[in-house]
Order: sequence, then C-alpha cells, then structure tokens
Amino acid sequence: MLALAVAVPVFASPASAEKLTIWSGWPDLAPFYKRVGDQLKSKYPDLEISVEAIALREHEKRLALSLPSGAAGDVIEMEVEAARYLEAGVITEPPASVVDFVKANYDMTRVKTAMYDGKIFGVPLFQGQGALFYNTDMFAKAGLDGPPKTMADYTAYAQKLAQRDASGVATVSGWSLRLSGGGSGIAEKYWTILYNHAGTLLEERGGKWHAAYASEAGRSALKQYLDNVVVYRTVTPEMKADAEAFELGQTAMFIRESWVIGDIAKKAPNLKYATAPLPKGTLMVPVDLYVPNKGPKSQIAWDFVQKANEPENLLWLLENTAWVPNRKGLDYSAVLKRVPQLGAFVNVPADYAFFTVPAISPASEILTRLAARLEKAFTDKSLAGNDAAIDAFLKSAAEESDKILAREDLLAKP
Repeated sequence: MLALAVAVPVFASPASAEKLTIWSGWPDLAPFYKRVGDQLKSKYPDLEISVEAIALREHEKRLALSLPSGAAGDVIEMEVEAARYLEAGVITEPPASVVDFVKANYDMTRVKTAMYDGKIFGVPLFQGQGALFYNTDMFAKAGLDGPPKTMADYTAYAQKLAQRDASGVATVSGWSLRLSGGGSGIAEKYWTILYNHAGTLLEERGGKWHAAYASEAGRSALKQYLDNVVVYRTVTPEMKADAEAFELGQTAMFIRESWVIGDIAKKAPNLKYATAPLPKGTLMVPVDLYVPNKGPKSQIAWDFVQKANEPENLLWLLENTAWVPNRKGLDYSAVLKRVPQLGAFVNVPADYAFFTVPAISPASEILTRLAARLEKAFTDKSLAGNDAAIDAFLKSAAEESDKILAREDLLAKP
C-alpha cells in the first residue's frame, strides 16, 4: 500500500517533469515560442520548453534526417515540404479535438498544405505573402505620389527611380528583383510576378497538375525581368538586393513578405517607407505546426500548438515579428495603429487573390530546377526583345517540370 501511495502521484501527473522541444526554421520566432511555453506552465507547472530555431534551409535538412527515424522535435514547423512526409506516413494525425479546432477557426484554403488524403495533420500558424515596399522619400523626389497600380507601372516607375553615376551605371536600383540566391525562392518570386500578369506556374486539372508558365503571361513576366536587368538596367545582379538594399537606401522598391517590417524596425528605424498590395494577388505560403510522434508528450505538444494559436498570442506575433497569422476573425485594428505598414498584408481588396504552392511532394524540386534556369535567363542578352527565344526557353523549362510531375504520376492529361 505504501508503494502504491508513492506511485500514484507519478502516474496521476505524467507531464510534471516533461521537456518539450520546439523546432523552428525562423529564428525570429524564438521569443514567441518561449512566450507560449511560459503560458502553458499554468497547466503544466514543471514543463521545460526548449526552442531550437535555426535558419530555414538548415531546419529543412534536419527534418529530412530526423523525421523518417522518429527523432524530430516534439513540435515542428513545416511549409509545403510537409507533403513528402505526409505521403511517407511519418507524421501522426492529431486528436479529433484539434481537427475540430482547425475546421472552426481557419479558412480551408489556408489548411491545404497541412492535409493529405482528405485528412488534417497540422495547424496553420502564419503565412508568408508578398506586398510592395517602397521608399516614400525616393518616390516623392521622382515625382511619384503613390505606388504602381499595374505591372507596366512597375517598370516605368523603376526607370524613374533608378539613380545613376556620371557614367550611367545604376547606384540605387529602381526595383530590386530577386535575381540570384539559389533555391526555390527565385521561382516563387517569378511566380508572383507571373500571377500579376494573369498567369500561373502550376495549374491543377482533375486532381493532377501541369506546368502552365509556357504562355503569354509567362513571356510577359520574363520580359519584365529582362527589360529591367538587360534593357533599362534599373537593377543588376551585382547590386545589393532585397531587404538589405532597402534598409540601406540602395533600392527604391521591392516585393517581399511582411517579416521585412520587423527587420526594418530593428535595423533602419528611421526609414520612411510604405507598403501596398500587388495589382492582382500574391503567393501565400502557410507555415503549419505538427506533432510528429505519438507518445506521453503528444497531448502536451498539441496543447502548445493550440495555445500558440490563441488570438492574444497571434496578435503579439503579428506586432512583434510582422508575420501574418492564419487564423480568421482576428481584430488587427490596435496593431495597425502602431504599425500601419502591416495594412497591405491584412487589409487587402475584396477581389485580391492568394495562391499557394501545391501540396505535392515534387513541388520543391520543380521550383528549384526552374529557379536554376531563371537565374541564368534573367541576364541572358540573347533573350531580350526576342519573343521566340523566350518562348523556347519557357517551353523547355515547362517540359522539365512536366517530366517531374509525370515521374510522380501527378501529370494532368492535356
């Protein structure tokens, strides 16, 4: 009886001395996860939270090494690459209560990347989506009183905004385009510009997919890159680019996700800038939370996931990291008063479109291979002004994309 009396508290509170490990690919989210962990201690007083947040590409590598063997963290973040692991059956399903929570609080367009075979496996947390960032001082100096409204405006504005030295070489880019850097990001940025030319990269047909960018819209999008890089030289691959260039005053405008707002607050707090939605819509990449393994800690892990998605925490996430939450029905008004630049991300036109990378296992390979081709094409002078050459380039790239889809039995019939 004495032994039983001693044992009862141990089995009655199995979570009392647990350690929960959170794996993230966004180091700026570490304070958020620590905040959530501290709140969870009201239910699990002795819970220890370890946040292991590393660069995204390194995070993806550790998932590839650890998920198949069941050695991943207790709570993990994944984007569209989750499809390969869901297909492989190495991610466990959540409890029915979590599935009900997702269905009640999220637009299902935000849940597709966390689904497989009609079942929900993860909970959306935040999303990466594009908008225009522009330097208001540079716009005023160039006589521009607002953001570009059409894709043709973007090139016209870039010509007015580019600053040059005495020899005519651009020293401040008019529009910082994603021209290099490797990985699928180049293709994703091209996809956003393609979409705003009324096209798309991958198109679904009957539950399968085909490459749709060997088109008039695909040509227009690639021509826009070539016009800016080769013809007008409003930007060059040698120039500083992206958020760094914007924060240093070395570009007038660029398209990027909302995290840049938080980065500017830290690195260039006196920068005068505004944001604007794109003409038609933007690529949206949800980041979902998963509990990969069943076991004594899985319930605590799912409690952590749901705690992270409480409205108070999501609004803290938005204001302190600038990442846009996925949960619907949030009141952003107080945050927007303090950070008005977030408006282009959370208050968009009614007809504004969000699209995402298909939740299919070869998506990353398709984007990465296309990106390698695009990086060379953007500076290829033989393509500039040559529609036939551009069409041939896109046809060859699309054929490669379709071959990858066919290999996985995912190619739609013509």
